Amino acid sequence: MESVHNIVLVTGLSGAGKTTAMGVLEDMGYRCLDGYPVELISQFSVLIADQHSVIYQDIALSVTSVDYPKFLEAFRNLEANLRTLYLDADLDVLLLRYKYNRRTHPLLVLNKATSLEEAIAIENDELSVVKESADVIIDTSRLSGQDLRKKIITYFSVLEKPTFTISLVSFGYRYGLPLDADLVLDVRFLSNPYWKEELRLLNGNDQPELKNLTGLDQPVYDYVISDSKTEEYLKYLVPFLDYSLKQYQLEGKSHFTIGIGCTGGQHRSVSIVNWLYTHYSQQYACFKEHREVRAEA
Repeated sequence: MESVHNIVLVTGLSGAGKTTAMGVLEDMGYRCLDGYPVELISQFSVLIADQHSVIYQDIALSVTSVDYPKFLEAFRNLEANLRTLYLDADLDVLLLRYKYNRRTHPLLVLNKATSLEEAIAIENDELSVVKESADVIIDTSRLSGQDLRKKIITYFSVLEKPTFTISLVSFGYRYGLPLDADLVLDVRFLSNPYWKEELRLLNGNDQPELKNLTGLDQPVYDYVISDSKTEEYLKYLVPFLDYSLKQYQLEGKSHFTIGIGCTGGQHRSVSIVNWLYTHYSQQYACFKEHREVRAEA
């Protein structure tokens, strides 16, 4: 029995990390093609369908907003796991990257824009429909190269059959929203262990104050999850997520990112993400990330 092809279409804003993403996919064993002529795509799709060699078993193509619909249409009817990876980034981050890399935006080269900001705005508008339909969106604004590598390996491993996956991301509102989140939940109304220093006495006077710990530490996690407000919140949240996730699956979405936010992204959001991760790992392939917690235990 022949194995099913894995095809990844890599697209997104110029400067958001497409070159890095293609390098990671190549290291993972994908045959990576950048700038493949769209005029030859019909012949290429036939080649993939008829190819018995492993050379075209796992393919990644970097495509522009203009060519993306044509690639999507050509591959849609193949017996393949077809997924789209969209790389995104904040305007100020893209401006800095172009400044330090001393590169020229493609739309400036084509004389479609008169300034870098205008070029980014035009491209962002052109790609809005593509972003809406992408299977995986990664906002690289706050990611190091290694962080981006880990995410891509997690989502696109050729060793695993693609399935419906969930990413749970804790964050702090004071540092901005995670732009790649499909759903954002605000848990700032839950009781905050940061202000409950007296609870330190429950664990002994020699224990660190809860405000100096994070949701990765058991005392903070226990405090947040056992609180009556949290218990009531989870009672309503879980049925809502159960229904929503099933509907997104039926719609054909392969990946869903849920952002959980509190003020600083250290206590409540981290605890809720860990609870949800444990709960939903029994049903789905789940991943978690604590954006504001630099060193996880």
